[in-house]
Amino acid sequence: MMKSLSETTIAVVKATVPALSAHGQAITTEMYARLFQDEHIRALFNQSNQGDDGKQVKALASAILGYAQNIENLGALTPVVERIAQKHIGYNIYPEHYPYVAKALLAAIEHVLGDAATPEIMTAWGEAYWFLAEILIGREKAIRNEIEAVEGGWTGWRDFVISEKVKESAVITSFVMRPVDGGKIIPHKPGQYLTFALAPQGRTPMKRNYSISSAPSEETYRISVKREANGQGGSRYLHDEIDVGATLQATPPAGDFYLPDDQSRPIILLSGGVGLTPMVSIVETVAARHPDIDVHYIHGALNSSTHAMDAHVRTIAKQHGRISVATFYSEPATSDVLGKSHDVEGMITADWLAANTPLQQADIFVCGPRPFLRAMVGDLSRAGVASSRIHYEFFGPADELLAA
Repeated sequence: MMKSLSETTIAVVKATVPALSAHGQAITTEMYARLFQDEHIRALFNQSNQGDDGKQVKALASAILGYAQNIENLGALTPVVERIAQKHIGYNIYPEHYPYVAKALLAAIEHVLGDAATPEIMTAWGEAYWFLAEILIGREKAIRNEIEAVEGGWTGWRDFVISEKVKESAVITSFVMRPVDGGKIIPHKPGQYLTFALAPQGRTPMKRNYSISSAPSEETYRISVKREANGQGGSRYLHDEIDVGATLQATPPAGDFYLPDDQSRPIILLSGGVGLTPMVSIVETVAARHPDIDVHYIHGALNSSTHAMDAHVRTIAKQHGRISVATFYSEPATSDVLGKSHDVEGMITADWLAANTPLQQADIFVCGPRPFLRAMVGDLSRAGVASSRIHYEFFGPADELLAA
């Protein structure tokens, strides 16, 4: 049984909250600088999150501050712990990696706080770090055991071959993949993602997360990827250089955003842009397993040129009979016709949802670009929707969205 934190450690960590509020980003910037001096540790991270906008630095600073503020009520951090543990499964992080983070974090605290980093503070934060690390390590072990207990489950990287490549819109392409070894795969939970190790010829290897856009299967996964013109190369590599017959490496499905097996309440699926990918997985799953659930599939896109998989979703909806579909176009093309290509012009709003969906009774799943998520989660909260019924997925650091 894990021992609890000492009263002294709790008191000292809580006393550092003002310093973390003032210097948190400086500490995490210094921590990453130290951590990434080791190439094999640097390679574990998704470097697209380490860009000039400082998303990862801000996210970690927010997480450390949240830990300090809730040190007496760690139950409040359970959703964050689960999200981190799921990310660690995807990135293939193991217990042996934690000492590197401990060393870098504690050295960064001491460096930034200077004389204020007394031996008492350093001892307390060392104990607090390893207390949280053991919680994460335990949860990650449990997740891996669950995966390995299912036929088709695996740990680490597994080779997959691309069996189909389908252009879904001007910017989104789907890739269907099968395991090279010919064995079964673990059926994912609808809404989860795969993590890929991409190795473009002559360029720095990359790690990327992509939602699975198909219903659970023992044979194939499908991902549907938007080509990001200004991204750091993962989506462009898949779109421009990967074709049928190519192989990719992936870790098992992960993520805490998914449709539960015992879902009974109505569902509202809110997506923007390529955020529709986990929603398509959920819709396909509902069609196959949940004939009695009411689903409201609501998607926002620029226009018909960027809108993917619309005919597929509407066909499923018609066959199921209890799935409604509404599409919002924010910038309709001249060829788009209201009532045919799309249902509403403009952006999805909480007022529209309140008037057209069972907003106060449903479970709401949200996925899309960061501005879309920030707006939707904020609007839903202000509309009085309980946080326990708002579920969201995004890729990148969990910063102000989780804090909200």
